[in-house]
Amino acid sequence: MTQRSLGIIMNGVTGRMGMNQHLIRSVVAIRAAGGVTLSDGSKVQLDPILVGRNADKVAALAKVHGVERWTTDLDQAIANPTDTIFFDAATTQMRPALLEKAIAAGKHVYCEKPIATNLAEAVKICRLAEEKGVKNGVVQDKLFLPGLQKLRLLRDSGFFGRMLSVKGEFGYWVFEGDWGQPAQRPSWNYRAEDGGGLILDMVCHWRYVLDNLFGEVQAVSCLGATHIPERVDESGRTYKATADDAAYATFELDGGVIAHINMSWATRVYRDDLVTFQVDGTLGSAVAGLQDCVMQPRAATPRPVWNPDVKQSIDFYSTWQKVPDNLTYDNGFKAQWEMFIRHVAEDAPWKYTLREGAKGVQLVEAALQSWKERRFVDVPPLQYGAAAARMAAE
Repeated sequence: MTQRSLGIIMNGVTGRMGMNQHLIRSVVAIRAAGGVTLSDGSKVQLDPILVGRNADKVAALAKVHGVERWTTDLDQAIANPTDTIFFDAATTQMRPALLEKAIAAGKHVYCEKPIATNLAEAVKICRLAEEKGVKNGVVQDKLFLPGLQKLRLLRDSGFFGRMLSVKGEFGYWVFEGDWGQPAQRPSWNYRAEDGGGLILDMVCHWRYVLDNLFGEVQAVSCLGATHIPERVDESGRTYKATADDAAYATFELDGGVIAHINMSWATRVYRDDLVTFQVDGTLGSAVAGLQDCVMQPRAATPRPVWNPDVKQSIDFYSTWQKVPDNLTYDNGFKAQWEMFIRHVAEDAPWKYTLREGAKGVQLVEAALQSWKERRFVDVPPLQYGAAAARMAAE
């Protein structure tokens, strides 16, 4: 069987997401399986070089996972012509400049979201990648979750009939770090000056989830909040939280579907998973978490009657049926990595481009504008030309 090698510059893999999902569960797992299989049966094996600022940390990470190459010199790595792809999972604030540098060097680029902290930079990066002719992509991992794939299956089968509404609940309690319980998220998440904020972090996700599963976003109304004003950082120092840690958003979707998503790092979980989506339609409803999905068709819907004077007699949970695990679901990050490798290696179909990432940033800005102005904000089709970049910057 024919096999060739593909060099990948991996920046930001010493962080939690970059290390666990992109390095260990994606690239290392693909290498262990012998590479990515192409349509002609040949294989592409991955040859990563890990990039980090801390030499000891990145060297140890490379050694543990059997990666031969590592460096602290990102410029030198980008300049190496034998490495074809640049991947970035470092800080959002630095991402546009790093992507621009990699694109200028002719690298194909793949990155975490958001692709930028503002729309002007996001549009500029899209335009540069397209002008240079490099293949490009952004991580859209939630689409590959088993729970959401089951929702897609129900939708495609006509189960919902006419879709009416989507209700999303996301979040959990992130400890403040001040009474013996360390925070589960890094302190920069709660500082706007460092690129933090729940709206910036999560509304990008909701854009591609809503667009791909329920209907393209047409407008948004969003209210943000900073519920916990002070937190304790990794060094034990108290700091002021300057970024939002919760948001409550309503989205108008194409086709008349209404979506509402509550998102919070200051809520305690009383539901089946850390994120759940309930979809209601004329012929049936379904609720999905990360892995599982339950459904209730019209014919099996109970008929409750409002009576506050007696204890509820219906066990509502028992009236839902689990969607069976008929299909095998791979790790979502790994699945999307394999798709992007095939796109680079043999021009396989690919839709998760930087343009999709820019649409996420567009919705973030619309949500922040809505919060500031206390109104619905329209989300028009996004323009990507040079004129659009100038307009977004103004």
